[in-house]
Amino acid sequence: MTTLAVIPARLGATRLPRKPLRLLGGAPLVVRVWERVRDLAVTDRVIVATDSHDVAAAARSAGADVALTRADHPSGTDRVAEAAAAFDDLTAIVNVQGDEPFVSAAAVRGALAMIVDRGFPLGTAAVPADATILERPDVVKVVTADDGRALYFSRAPIPFARDGRAAGACAAPVLQHVGVYAYAPAALRRWVALPEHALERCERLEQLRPLAAGLAMGVAVVHEAPAPGIDTEDDLAAANARWATFNAGRS
Repeated sequence: MTTLAVIPARLGATRLPRKPLRLLGGAPLVVRVWERVRDLAVTDRVIVATDSHDVAAAARSAGADVALTRADHPSGTDRVAEAAAAFDDLTAIVNVQGDEPFVSAAAVRGALAMIVDRGFPLGTAAVPADATILERPDVVKVVTADDGRALYFSRAPIPFARDGRAAGACAAPVLQHVGVYAYAPAALRRWVALPEHALERCERLEQLRPLAAGLAMGVAVVHEAPAPGIDTEDDLAAANARWATFNAGRS
């Protein structure tokens, strides 16, 4: 069994220009993500996938393996697929986004376990959340079947409690999606070969593409709260404020 973690990183972010190269704790963000995934020791190998020679140079200078990819990929999953295609002996591939330096160990392990232990073609993770997230379109929600398979992801309030939650009428859990993905190689190839789906286009959620095509995605429910995203200058400042404490306490 061989497992691979791929960290897709591109320079094209508009809200935080040159995001992978911005400094977190004195090192480029992409390097901090690579260090985190490497230190988790969940997969056999970790690589950075990028179309930028500047990002590649920064990652290599820190000791990371790098795959240079095309510049026209529409999503991180497409970039991961190109990088993973260079390997012919993989059991599973994990996608950790290039702006997740505080990625949850439980989320990475849980997503991978959906492939390796549960036999799903695709895997991801979610955390139990307070019902207050239901009205937040910036937070992606997921509902699951009894076997842990994702039924739907949405920015809308799902599940919707028609008779109200305050009265206890809806016992279904509220799950916040954590954007870590794992793929069996054949499922990853099928995902990126599919055309963009109308639901994906509507919600702006790429994981709806394989779901609509009938690919099962197992959802590991974990209990490590996801870290806030790093998308703006304020987010980066907050991440730097958090870094010293996180770095001292991580294992």
